[in-house]
Amino acid sequence: MLVWDPMYFLFLAPALILALWAQFRVKATYAAAMQEPAPLSGAAAARHILDSAGLRDVPVEQVPGQLSDHYDPRDKVLRLSPEVYQGRTLAAVGIAAHEAGHALQDAHAYAPMTIRNAAVPVANFGSGLGVGMILGGYFLQLFPLVLLGIGLFSCVVFFQLVNLPVEFNASSRAKAQLVSLGIVPQHEMAAVNSVLNAAAWTYVAATLQSVLILLYYVMRFTGGSRE
Repeated sequence: MLVWDPMYFLFLAPALILALWAQFRVKATYAAAMQEPAPLSGAAAARHILDSAGLRDVPVEQVPGQLSDHYDPRDKVLRLSPEVYQGRTLAAVGIAAHEAGHALQDAHAYAPMTIRNAAVPVANFGSGLGVGMILGGYFLQLFPLVLLGIGLFSCVVFFQLVNLPVEFNASSRAKAQLVSLGIVPQHEMAAVNSVLNAAAWTYVAATLQSVLILLYYVMRFTGGSRE
């Protein structure tokens, strides 16, 4: 495979276009929802959801950065960016509730999340070393090394595929909790839905990209396509 093989970019084009559109949607919906007031801050909303689920031992912390919000299943802590932690907007409570949804998944041993967490080390290993093995195997004419690299990169695809239901489920839990706990009335959920739905498309784009890269490698180096 040549680094500048035009076929590679043709393969990736659909995923890149979708990713650009998804990022645009996230920024647009986030900016709009940041203008919509909410009765609680993101931190307070997350705390209310966690406490209502009996997860009082899960701390909610502020971390630097924008949209750096995440739930850490290793340390059992929910971390929110300053805008989300302090903001009393529908964007803030929506994102905070989504991350709290991950904490609920963890507490209830949600199977896809358990699988995803177990796959993280292998996926991280495969994303870097896998591509290196594929390229190295090609230039050194060591086809078994190419196959090993493809196998490692397949772990990245597996991780992305498992990650999709995890993220979708966290958003579903977030929407349900916001309404059931009275944090956001049902008739005001449009902005929250827009933000979380737009964010979901970024995960779809990332998954599509990894799948298309894997297909390119497989078609380029197998099935009689080795030169």
